[in-house]
Amino acid sequence: MLSFKVTTVGASSGIILTKAAMAQLRVRKGDTLYLTEAPDGGYRITPYDPEFARQMALAEEIMHDDREVLRALAK
Repeated sequence: MLSFKVTTVGASSGIILTKAAMAQLRVRKGDTLYLTEAPDGGYRITPYDPEFARQMALAEEIMHDDREVLRALAK
C-alpha cells in the first residue's frame, strides 16, 4: 500500500506521486486522475474515466446494432 501526504501547491492542495506510484497507476506528468467512489463506500484514485467508458460502451452498442446503417453511410 502506498500513502501520500496532502501538501500545498500554489493556492491549492494536492498530493505528490512518487515514481513508484506513477508506474503502478501507469500515468505520467500531465495525465488526468479521477477520484471515484468505490462500492464499499471508500474512494479510489484511478486514471480510468467512468464517463468515457460509459460513452464507449454506448458507441459499441450502436455500432453493433446499426451495422448496416453505418456501412451505408461509409459509402
